[in-house]
Amino acid sequence: MTYLYLLLNLGSLSVPFIYSFHPKLKFYNHWKSLGIGILISMLIFIPWDVFFTQHGIWGFNPNYFLGIKLVNLPIEEWLFFICIPYACVFTHYPLLHYFPNLELSSGITKLISYVLMLGFLIISIYNYNKWYTFANFSLATILMLIVVIKKPELLQSYLVTFLVMLIPFFIVNGILTGSFIENEVVWYNHYENLNMRLFTIPIEDTVYAFTLILLNLFVVKSIENK
Repeated sequence: MTYLYLLLNLGSLSVPFIYSFHPKLKFYNHWKSLGIGILISMLIFIPWDVFFTQHGIWGFNPNYFLGIKLVNLPIEEWLFFICIPYACVFTHYPLLHYFPNLELSSGITKLISYVLMLGFLIISIYNYNKWYTFANFSLATILMLIVVIKKPELLQSYLVTFLVMLIPFFIVNGILTGSFIENEVVWYNHYENLNMRLFTIPIEDTVYAFTLILLNLFVVKSIENK
């Protein structure tokens, strides 16, 4: 099924895109700032992706993508960094629209944030020789520190909404890593990660998603709430 990865991208985007025009949500008002956020995140994650692919830290099963590549990455991988952040940032806003009190107190948020930063930092230091683990947890530590300093109120809601986003994450990323299908769409070199999985998903992928979405939300909030 060479179009599987493409279908996962478009399927993830379709409903959020349609509901972007809902009169109560008007998510299209965020398109400009989100577009900038997606561009910035791609400037970080695409070179990382290219490097990891070239060095065999992860790769892509040709049975599940169309075969069109750009800078040695399947075109579907490029679309991933558009479709998934769009869908996840969209999810954040309706949740807060319909549940305006869906946030943690500032004190609890600070405590969780500092614990997460410390945990990310310790894991990255102790696994400096594992490329995916080190790069993933290091970036998460740096971004968390920036957000705590610049936009701590964002974390009050994001730490909650991200838990909801994990539901579609486990479905989509589960398929990408081999759930419900014969082989993996994306394969990993487990010498370069902790070799710990949630179902079929490497534990690093959850932090990867956390960072990718948070970066986009941080850019959106920074632009819109100057």
